[in-house]
Parts: sequence; structure tokens; C-alpha cells
Amino acid sequence: MTTIARVTDVTKRFRHVTAVDDVSFTLEEGKIYGLLGRNGAGKTTLMSLLTGQEFASSGTIELYGSSPVENARVLEHISFIKESQRYPDDFKVKHILHSAPWFFTNWDAEYAQELVADFRLPVDRKIKKLSRGQLSAVGVIVGLASRAPLTFFDEPYLGLDAVARQLFYDRLLADVAEHPRTVVLSTHLIDEVSNLLEHVLVIDEGRLLIDESAEDLRGSATTLVGAASVVDGFVAGRDVIHREGLGGLASVTVGRLTDAERAEARAAGLELAPVSLQQLVVRLTNSSDKEYLAS
Repeated sequence: MTTIARVTDVTKRFRHVTAVDDVSFTLEEGKIYGLLGRNGAGKTTLMSLLTGQEFASSGTIELYGSSPVENARVLEHISFIKESQRYPDDFKVKHILHSAPWFFTNWDAEYAQELVADFRLPVDRKIKKLSRGQLSAVGVIVGLASRAPLTFFDEPYLGLDAVARQLFYDRLLADVAEHPRTVVLSTHLIDEVSNLLEHVLVIDEGRLLIDESAEDLRGSATTLVGAASVVDGFVAGRDVIHREGLGGLASVTVGRLTDAERAEARAAGLELAPVSLQQLVVRLTNSSDKEYLAS
């Protein structure tokens, strides 16, 4: 795989607030990434840095071998769609679609019209008259139809209802399969996008907690449920991600178990349950569970 973006020791401070804290990772060509974390974790700031809209306080960012800041050669490869996307108030939807080819060299007008029909978007309506869901659909359509080699979606689909969000996910998968490119999805709707993701980046309080393939991450934790004394005996000496107790019962989430360890747990009378990607991220970004990451 070709590396198209390299982030090295990047920190971004806003006065006394450190929004991104010593972050390093790479993005490879042709993958769908999930940039996951809680609201205020630093996801939007990190995307703004990657797209050249913010200057890093320290560290380096290279896209296609160069800094993205004020670099037209690099920026022509990028599409950055965000929830707070702003357009001129007197613009109609059709004006945005007509002007898109000026900014995106791979713009597919025919595909854009297909998406307009899919999302039932009124092209003659002014932007300021659109509902939140319709405004979200505009961003989704621009992001998909631009077919930029590196596309960032910063939760622009939050205004869509569940049916429209699923339509976005389906169209994204189908179009990336036909026109391969790198996509970064920033979201906290983790369960909805988990099957789309090939690689996961989890950020919390500005720090990168996880940088792993989605496949490896899905099997990286297990929840054990049973009598508290038995559970505690089994997990003694292991890294515990999360623990809950009720009466004489306990539920403990631990890291990856071998087949032999799973058999041992079942023989002890414990129930084993898989941990979803969303559960894992929630538990790893919970302040009471972060000791696991440092161990």
C-alpha cells in the first residue's frame, strides 16, 4: 500500500488548550478509515490540520509528500466535508452542484444527479431554506461525487435520518469499490459505520489511543460474565479494560484471549461475549478505564 499522508509528532494548541497532543500516524491509499472519539476529542481539529486549514503548533504533516498548507497541488487531491459546512445564503442547491467542477477535478455531474434523486434533494431551493437533513445531504453528495483521492467526512451526515444515513453508507461502499480512494470518516455513530471501516484511529483528549486495522480491533477484547469470585480469579494478573458488578455477579472486559484461555473460562462456568467496536471505544475513552491503555 502507498502511504499518502504522514502525521509525525503533531501538536495543536489554542492558547491554554491542547486540542491535538503529539499525534503520529499514516494514511494509506485506497482504505476507509474511521476517526473515532467523543465530542471535543480533537477529531475536527485533526482533520483541519490534515487539510491545511490550521497550522500545527509543532510536528509535521505531509500529504502526497508535501505540506498541505497553502499548497494548491496537494489541496486539489482533497475533499473536506464537515457538519458545519457553510455556503452563500443566496445560493441554491443547483448553484453548488454547478460550481463543484471548479474545485474538484474528478467531479462526476451525472453521479451527483443520481445522488440528488436518491436523497430527494430540491435543487431549486435556496440553501438557507433547507432543513438540517437536506443540508447534510448536500455535503454528502458533494463529498461522494467529488471523487477526490483523499476525502474527509467530518460528521456531515448527522442531520440525516436513519434511512438516509444507511443510503449514504451503501453509496459510499459501492462507489469506493468502483472508484478506489482514501476516505476518512469522523463519527461517534460507531456501530453504524463499523462494517465500513478498514482501519480505526481513536482519539481522546487530543491523544491518539488506537491506530489499528478494524479486523484486528474487532477481536481484541472479550467480556466475561459470571460469579464475581470466579471472574476475579480468572482475570487476576490480566489487563482489565472495564469492570461492572451487581450483587454476586461481575462483568469484566479484558484484552484478547487465546483459544485455550477461552476454553478455560468456559470450563470455569463463565459466559463469554464479544465486544463491539463501539463498546470498546466507549470503554477505552472512559476516564476510569484508561489505565488499560497505559499498561
